[in-house]
Amino acid sequence: MLIEEKENFIREKAKEHIPEINEKILWSLHAVKKLRIEGLRKKEVEDSLKECIIIEDYTMEGRPLPGCLVLGFIGFIPVHSVIAIDRDFDRIFVITVYKPSSERWENDWKRRKTTS
Repeated sequence: MLIEEKENFIREKAKEHIPEINEKILWSLHAVKKLRIEGLRKKEVEDSLKECIIIEDYTMEGRPLPGCLVLGFIGFIPVHSVIAIDRDFDRIFVITVYKPSSERWENDWKRRKTTS
């Protein structure tokens, strides 16, 4: 699956998602815990996925589903979400979510800082 296809799939599922009616976004327990830690809400993160961009594409090695790290925004707040794509069941999984720190990420929130 090409990066553009993954990005479009994630955005489409986020736009189609209606909680309890048309579930297209599922959450890992870890991601739900991270919401609390980061002071985020599911709806905000789900909305951020509608216009997200992929910043890291993960290989399938050791993973049951294709995955990637995406950047979305809640207002002006950057949010990173690790997403697994389940095409067979027409849905996505939020594996984890966090607010990127300026200590680890460049100012565009798309690139990790290199360690010296």
